[in-house]
Amino acid sequence: MIYLSNQDIAQLLTPKDCIEALDEAFHELARGAAMSRPRTDVWVPCGRDDGYYRWGSMEGAIESWGVFCTRMKSDIVTWTPQGTDELHCVEPGTFSGFLMLFSTRNGAPLAMMNDGILHHLRVAAGAALGLRYLAREDSSVVGMLGSGGMARAYLPAFCAVRNISKVKVYSPTKSHRDAFAEEMGRELGIPVEPFDRPEPVVRGSDIVTTCTDSNRLVVTDPGWIEKGMHLANCSSKEFSWEIVKRCDIVVQVGTETFGAKGGMAESERHHGWASWVVGRPEQQARIPKRPVSNLDFVSCPALTDLLNDPSKRRSSPAQITFFHNLGLLGFQFAAVAAKAYELARQKGVGLEMSTDPFLQHIRD
Repeated sequence: MIYLSNQDIAQLLTPKDCIEALDEAFHELARGAAMSRPRTDVWVPCGRDDGYYRWGSMEGAIESWGVFCTRMKSDIVTWTPQGTDELHCVEPGTFSGFLMLFSTRNGAPLAMMNDGILHHLRVAAGAALGLRYLAREDSSVVGMLGSGGMARAYLPAFCAVRNISKVKVYSPTKSHRDAFAEEMGRELGIPVEPFDRPEPVVRGSDIVTTCTDSNRLVVTDPGWIEKGMHLANCSSKEFSWEIVKRCDIVVQVGTETFGAKGGMAESERHHGWASWVVGRPEQQARIPKRPVSNLDFVSCPALTDLLNDPSKRRSSPAQITFFHNLGLLGFQFAAVAAKAYELARQKGVGLEMSTDPFLQHIRD
C-alpha cells in the first residue's frame, strides 16, 4: 500500500493523463461496467453563528480495472456576504480531503491519497471531455469566468483537446485576474487578457466556462450567448436557466445525486446534495438554498448517452452546446486515483505503508 501526497500526484499526472483515463472510464460506464455512488453530506452545527460542519463522501468502482475508491472530506463551511463558500479544517488555509483506493479482486487497500490536486484535475478532465464531444473542432478562444485553482486546472485541460490561441478572463478582484493572466499566459504560451466585466469575456468566445465558488448566478443575460458557442460550468449555480434553455444541446456529465429523482429531493434542493442535517430551524437556515430549476439537468442526456449514440453530439457549427460538469463524482475519483496509483507503481513514487493497520482478525 502507498500514500500519495499532493506533491506526488502533481509530479505523476498531466491533464492529458486524466482526460484519457476519464474517457476510458466513461466508456466502461457506458457499457455498464462501472458505478458511482452519489455524494452525500452530513451537516452538524459547529459552535459558531456563521458556519456549519460538513462531512462529504462519495464512491465509485470500475469493474475491468479492479478498483473501488472512496473520497472523504471534513470541512467547516462559512458563507461570505458576496455569496461564496469558505472552507477550512482546523484553521483557515488548511483542508482535510483524502481518498482510499481498494482492490475489488481481493479487497486489499491499495493507496491513500490527498484529494486536492486530484480534485482539480478530475473536474477539469470532465469539462475537457465535454469539449471533446460537443465543442466545434475549430474552437480557439476561451472566455473564463473565475481565476482560482479550478480555472487554472480547466485551461490546460482545454488546451489538451482543442487548439486554444486566446483566453479572456474575468474576476471581480483585479489582483486575482491579473495574476491569472500573467501566470497562465506564461505557462501555456498564449495571450491571456484580464477584464473587469464579464460581458466582453463571454461575447466573441468559442468556449465560455465558469469556474467560481459563487452561490449567485454569474452569467444571466442570454443576449451575450452567440451561435456556435460551447458553454461549460463548474457549479449548477453559475449560468441562469434562461441561458441553458437557449442552448440547442444540453448534456450532463451524469446524474448528480439520487435525490434528483426522488427520495432526497428536498434535502438536495436546500443543500446542493443529498444531505442529512442536524440543527434547529434557525441554524439550518444559514445554509444557502439551491435554485430548484437547476434540477432540470437530470432530464438531459448524459455523457454516456453521447458515447453510446454519436447522433446526440453536435451536428452543426451553429449549434450552442452546454455541458453540465457536475455529477458522478465518486466514479471520476476512482478513474483518476487508479491512474495515479498505476503511474506511482511504475515510477516508484509514494510512501510505502503497511496494510497491517487496515486489517484485523476479528470479523464484524
